[in-house]
Amino acid sequence: MQNKGLIRTFAILLALVCAYQLAFTFVARKVENDASEYAQGDKMKELVYLDSVSSTTVYNFLGLKKYTYKDVKALEMNLGLDLKGGMNVTLEVSVADLIKSLSNYSTDTTFNAALSLAKQMQRDSQDDFVTLFGKAFEKIDPNAQLAAIFNTLELKEKVKYNSSNADVMKVIRQETEAAIDNSFNIIRTRIDRFGVAQPNIQRLQTPGRILVELPGIDNPERVRKLLQGTAKLEFWETYDNSEVYPIIMQANEKIKEVLSLSDEKEAAAATTESEKATATADTTGNSLLKELESSNDSASVDQMADFKKQYPLFAVMQPSTSADGQLYPGPVVGTSHFKDTATVNRYLKLPQVKSIIPRNLKFMWTSKPVDEGENYYRLIAIKVTGRDGRAPLDGDVIVDARQDYEQFGSRPEVSMTMNSEGAKIWARLTKDNVGKSIAIVLDGYVRSFPNVNGEITGGRSSITGLESVEEAKDLANILKSGKMPAPAHIIQEEIVGPSLGQEAINSGIWSFAIAFIMVLGYMLFFYSKKAGLAANIALLANLFFVIGVLASIGAVLTLPGIAGIVLTIGMSVDANVLIYERIQEEIKAGKGLKLAITDGYKNAYSAIIDGQVTTLLTGFVLYLFGSGPIKGFATTLIIGIFTSLFSAIFLTRLTFERQLSKGKSITFTSKMTDNWLRNAKIKFLEKRKIAYFISGALIIISLLSIATRGFNYGIDFKGGRTFVVRLDENVKVAEVGKSLAAVYGESPEVKTFGGANQVKITTEYKIDELSSDVDDEVEQLLLKGLQEGGFIASDVNMDKFDSEYRMSSQKVGPTISDDIKNDAMIAIGFSLIIIFLYILLRFRNWQFGLGAIAALAHDTIITLGFFSMLHGLLPFSLEIDQAFIAAILTVVGYSINDTVVVFDRIREYLVIHPKRSNEINMNEAMNSTLRRTFSTSLSTLVVLLAIFLFGGTSIQGFTFALLIGVAVGTYSSIFVATPIVYDTYKRVEKVKTKKASK
Repeated sequence: MQNKGLIRTFAILLALVCAYQLAFTFVARKVENDASEYAQGDKMKELVYLDSVSSTTVYNFLGLKKYTYKDVKALEMNLGLDLKGGMNVTLEVSVADLIKSLSNYSTDTTFNAALSLAKQMQRDSQDDFVTLFGKAFEKIDPNAQLAAIFNTLELKEKVKYNSSNADVMKVIRQETEAAIDNSFNIIRTRIDRFGVAQPNIQRLQTPGRILVELPGIDNPERVRKLLQGTAKLEFWETYDNSEVYPIIMQANEKIKEVLSLSDEKEAAAATTESEKATATADTTGNSLLKELESSNDSASVDQMADFKKQYPLFAVMQPSTSADGQLYPGPVVGTSHFKDTATVNRYLKLPQVKSIIPRNLKFMWTSKPVDEGENYYRLIAIKVTGRDGRAPLDGDVIVDARQDYEQFGSRPEVSMTMNSEGAKIWARLTKDNVGKSIAIVLDGYVRSFPNVNGEITGGRSSITGLESVEEAKDLANILKSGKMPAPAHIIQEEIVGPSLGQEAINSGIWSFAIAFIMVLGYMLFFYSKKAGLAANIALLANLFFVIGVLASIGAVLTLPGIAGIVLTIGMSVDANVLIYERIQEEIKAGKGLKLAITDGYKNAYSAIIDGQVTTLLTGFVLYLFGSGPIKGFATTLIIGIFTSLFSAIFLTRLTFERQLSKGKSITFTSKMTDNWLRNAKIKFLEKRKIAYFISGALIIISLLSIATRGFNYGIDFKGGRTFVVRLDENVKVAEVGKSLAAVYGESPEVKTFGGANQVKITTEYKIDELSSDVDDEVEQLLLKGLQEGGFIASDVNMDKFDSEYRMSSQKVGPTISDDIKNDAMIAIGFSLIIIFLYILLRFRNWQFGLGAIAALAHDTIITLGFFSMLHGLLPFSLEIDQAFIAAILTVVGYSINDTVVVFDRIREYLVIHPKRSNEINMNEAMNSTLRRTFSTSLSTLVVLLAIFLFGGTSIQGFTFALLIGVAVGTYSSIFVATPIVYDTYKRVEKVKTKKASK
């Protein structure tokens, strides 16, 4: 073996680098264990301890460099959210709102129609929104000029009246890209100030999309508001209730007229008001309505119905009056339950109602309910004084914002300081409104509406009415970071609870340990102590290298990543098996031990490289087109292939060279396995028609099931929200579904997930709506439905539900689900093409490429068929999602690896025995690889079975697909791929014979 010294040096250096990188993780864990022991379960005490040692030296590397706890924490191996718990969010900056702002909110009908059409086109297109807007604008009116819309004061230097549409589109693209960059920086600043350990913030390939990973987060509602708030701060003058009440009365009459023209069914639908809601409202309600609701007799029911007909607006919004009908002072004109706010908005937007509302009057809801724990919100009358409809003062004048406390009391507030221009406007605004209220509005909702007692100079103001110090800090953070150029909506979200993360770690370690021990035991059993021990040393080194390299490159270890490591170990056995089988063949041929080892390695290289390269190609495809956990799986798979090749080829060779130099004998088989499948004479090709029949039947059954039963698509592909909830007792999914249907108004999908007390709930309720309020509403309704069904105690609040009952949740918007689906199809198609080209290049024969692709198609269709036939019948999820696509591509890589080993031996036999028939050569080639096929397939299946049984419910579907795929892939490499190569060879030879005879 040449370059032994170089290889040994490289192995030592690699081991040292891995040990150095992993040391940070061990040190960080030790410090955290000390903190946990010190705190004795007190979380706050534990945090204080860690904060106190953050600047203390905890690791001194060989006396050369000292590291504090903060340093080692930053350099430790990152755990994914599925192992650590936390929140993963994909944000999309609203380019439509950016374009609107660039046009100075133009009311041009063509412009607004183009925006609307572009939003529709975005659902089914992979183009960016700016491109879609340009296409939509041209489609609606090819002669319309964008310059007339975008020649605003801000863009006058870039857009002239005579600018062509193409020139304007370039400006729009430049401006939106700059705004997206600004949005990314603002979000990063907000997260940095939020104080999360090891956050991951990165731009995604699709323009305008930003990935935010926040490990350890246990308050998703707070994060949503932090990320999605645009920080559009405005100061508005207000009307008094007495000035607006006559208009509200007129509006009620108009609404009554509109509803009277509709049939009873439409009227009932339009006045969907909860009797319970109005019955429990505060004293601002209408006394007559309360009196009617408090009575239960039939006469009162009739009176109630009559009241709703006479006063449809007041049935969903209680006017701001006392019990005796006196109007309350201030800008509040009414109060509604959160369920009724949409109905009020719809009423006030009716053309007949808008015609009586003055242009200088508009309404805004408060951002907080009337009382803590209630769901009633106030409607504020806003006075519009500017000609352009904008607020007289906005947040652009704010130069500083900080969390503070009210002057007389301990309630938190946010103090703001304005620049000189803002201070002047604020002084005038407060002077003109002494005795009245000024509404402080953030992102379209009224945060507070303090009464002005006198002129305020110096440019200072504050936002009060905040519930907690955390809320005040977040609001100050948002205002200080700056205003977002456009809203950023959460289009994909995943939350994993800390308890589920710990369970995932435990199950991952168990599956890993069991699989590893079984593989080590098998190698010792099948290949004797010395050769088996050398292979096991290589496997241990491979494991150490994989984890060390992951830590070195800062990769995130996820549960699928652990599965990737375990699968890599199972597949890395293949390289050792190929080498050992080749060495045994050389020994059987009469060669000496040293020469047999040399030739065995040399002759095994071709099959090893071909097999590993094809798997490597699928790993690269997974990495390019996957995201999140799938990318983590691909990363470990790619690293594992390189480290397993190095360990199997070089480290075992070094071990054998050392033993030979000492004159020791090495055996490569045990007495029990020496003759196992050694001299098999199976005539595979004679049985190919039976195999064709079996495969054809399985493919037909699979296709029929796919056509009739279809698939159980995960929300990755169809969009929606899923919640994994662990309840106190075992439940029946039908009863849970019925209880949730009552609050959602539609039946969600409920399945048992793991134990009988754990359910997976999937709903598409309001999935098209992107505000953080909707996300919070969906979760509140989930808790309410589970409580009303008696599955969760009534005293459980939202915080307790998040920490103790909700194990995980995921949200995928319809736009991104379409992108995920397209990426998956591209990934599968692309992987098949590059594998075909690689086979064609390596074997210089299209028949081999055809046989390989046919086998892969066979494996894919049958695996899909099993998922179609068995979903809903097995006690675990068989969803078609991103993880399933990763499994399919892994199966493709494994199957082609198996097939290539057989093809490689066939190619060798065709060269060695050119005069023998193809049938004899192919049969003997397949028989000669049976021992390798058996050992590799058995070890891989054992590994996968361990992951399936002990790896946890979250990846059972993933490993089930791999189990099916590996079994079918092993079968197809012998009974499908090679027979097709043989038959196509025969057909080509027949054609040549016919041509020659002519």
